[in-house]
Amino acid sequence: MKYFFRPQLLLLFLFIYLSSCAGNSKTDSASEVARWKEQAARVTLLRDDFGVPHIYGKTDADAVFGLLYAQCEDDFNRVERNYLWATGRLAEVEGEEQLYSDLRARLYMTEAEAKAEYERSPAWLKQLCQAFADGINYYLHTHPEVKPKLLTRFEPWMPMYFSEGSIGGDIESVSTKGIKAFYEQDRSMGFHKQGHGMQQPGLLEEPKGSNGFAISGKRTASGNAMLLINPHTSFFFRGEVHAVSEEGLNAYGAVTWGQFFIYQGFNEKTGWMHTSAYADVIDEFEETIVKEDGKLFYRYGEELRPVETQEVTLAYKDGDALKKKTFTTYRTHHGPITHQNGDKWVATALMWKPVEALIQSYTRTKKSNLKEFNEMMEMRTNSSNATVYADANGNIAYYHGNFFPKRDTSFDYSKPVDGSNPKTDWNGLHTLDETIRLVNPPNGWIQNCNSTPFTAAAEYSPKKEDYPVYMAPSPENFRGVHAIRLLEKAENLTLDKLIELAYDPYLPGFEVLIPGLVKAYDAQKPIDPKLKAAIEVMRNWDYAVSKESVAMSLAHFYATNLLRDGSAPKGHIMERFDYYANTAPAAERLEIFSKTIAELEQDFGKWNTPWGEINRFQRLTGDIKQPFNDAAPSIPVGMASGNWGALASYGANRYDTKRLYGTSGNSFVAVVEFGDKLKAKTILAGGQSGDPKSPHFNDQAQRYADVKFKDVAYYREDVEKRAKARYKPGQKQSK
Repeated sequence: MKYFFRPQLLLLFLFIYLSSCAGNSKTDSASEVARWKEQAARVTLLRDDFGVPHIYGKTDADAVFGLLYAQCEDDFNRVERNYLWATGRLAEVEGEEQLYSDLRARLYMTEAEAKAEYERSPAWLKQLCQAFADGINYYLHTHPEVKPKLLTRFEPWMPMYFSEGSIGGDIESVSTKGIKAFYEQDRSMGFHKQGHGMQQPGLLEEPKGSNGFAISGKRTASGNAMLLINPHTSFFFRGEVHAVSEEGLNAYGAVTWGQFFIYQGFNEKTGWMHTSAYADVIDEFEETIVKEDGKLFYRYGEELRPVETQEVTLAYKDGDALKKKTFTTYRTHHGPITHQNGDKWVATALMWKPVEALIQSYTRTKKSNLKEFNEMMEMRTNSSNATVYADANGNIAYYHGNFFPKRDTSFDYSKPVDGSNPKTDWNGLHTLDETIRLVNPPNGWIQNCNSTPFTAAAEYSPKKEDYPVYMAPSPENFRGVHAIRLLEKAENLTLDKLIELAYDPYLPGFEVLIPGLVKAYDAQKPIDPKLKAAIEVMRNWDYAVSKESVAMSLAHFYATNLLRDGSAPKGHIMERFDYYANTAPAAERLEIFSKTIAELEQDFGKWNTPWGEINRFQRLTGDIKQPFNDAAPSIPVGMASGNWGALASYGANRYDTKRLYGTSGNSFVAVVEFGDKLKAKTILAGGQSGDPKSPHFNDQAQRYADVKFKDVAYYREDVEKRAKARYKPGQKQSK
């Protein structure tokens, strides 16, 4: 039989083939949705009377699926932005000004490297990463009204970018200005007055850190250990969550949007609080670059090593258009080249072990005792933080950092070192036993307020001479001074008394600064009668902040103006306050105080304006960069800046307004008591939801200002009693 070619048949076969392919695609999609629904059926979400999600899953992966779904319900905007930032795609949404933030992210990890890290993860971690992606994707599938700015699909390798806890962590210390100068303008930035090229916070910037107190049973009414969890972050940076599984997970606390582990929190047996240690764990290596035959090398000892190069193309939004820019990036064995100092290229080395850091961050939430916690800490990937610990066995502990490269102490690593000298290289990591730790000091308390660990437990603190200088370069601060005074006198603490202690209104910075002002006034001849009334207010002040305090208003602006405009030599705030109290010319002190009075009169109509009229809490929208308006409702707040020694930090500024509005400081705060049955209380700035239409957008605002903590529903029976909504992911919330 003869066969004849017919074009019509070819077209028919082609149509059938393409239809078959399309059908497979739809089947695959349907299969994925079916998988999501199957997992959602194993998850129960309970929302309590403050909107806190309590997620119950059969497995840890089920709990992670529900946790990410719940986070997206509360604030998908912040979940997405955190991953835009972490994966280096922020400029595609926010424009060219974010291009060098994106380049910084890509210098440390590309998408291909993130995928490779995911592939080398243990199977159980892959399951959690897949559940992370599935939980978000199922949320987007069931909420078509939600329009992502860019990320319409999340992938299981994305957590590799965001594994160590604090988004930003170490990488935000790398200056984007230096990256731009090197990669766009081919110029040297030099080093700033601190002698290096890393980012430095402004002198008047609210300290980004935290307070952590661990209290043994010696100091508590019940005889049980207690923990204060008091992170100082930007407001609405973390949500409050509770994740439970039948595989032993039962963790409660604060989760940074988009993470699948509780970052600062507790389970029934252990609690962990991270403070910023400000240890020296990031180093800059000045590389000597040699060009031969058109190729780049760097000198290392007697050899020339090739500089690794890679092309990176980034997109950025320009009006309605999307433009692209390609960079050739450079790397040595020390790390990526991040900036230039004179003719030296500078490589910045930091901890970058995504898989290990993610394992440590997650497994931390399931530890049951100090031995297990120490075994977890042996992983040594918690690089940017110190850890304050307490447990149900009565133990308290403190770890000042966790990741410490071994260095040759003949070099000063607080400044860039010569990368061509092999002796400057990192030589492995210090073991946990070699790092600064405290366990069960006899005084019965431990504190860290981003201050030196050498006062963490009064006379039982670690000794400075026992450790390399790079482990603890941070000086004391006014918050540390304040905490020590209170804890030395603390007895018979209850949760309520611990809250009272953590919000003690005294400001030790002003006990240093203000007497110097009064002394300057008393010494002047002739006496200036215009200052008399205001000086008398300051003379009689007890250095405590309150909404009613006029002295607080005067002191805040006086200190701010001194630090901004005064003549003090460089130094940290404690040194500058001492200078203005004892050394600065009396005329300078009085002149700046006079300007402060005039400023208050101009902005508020009178110099004797109570602090609560000035210092406010306002939440008008769910925007990440929120607007403020003096004409809109706001709440008076009787808290103050941590710069002045306030334990309950409240960082407030003007935003084209006359009033000050808080944006950072106390955000999520918890007090926890361990024992036969766990007890805890928490407060969250504003509320759980980022949606202004939600009843939980601002339902904790007044409680926050009044320091009225809510009881935590930790045990299932308590959660059931307070549940206002019960549902499965994909369903509407219903009682």
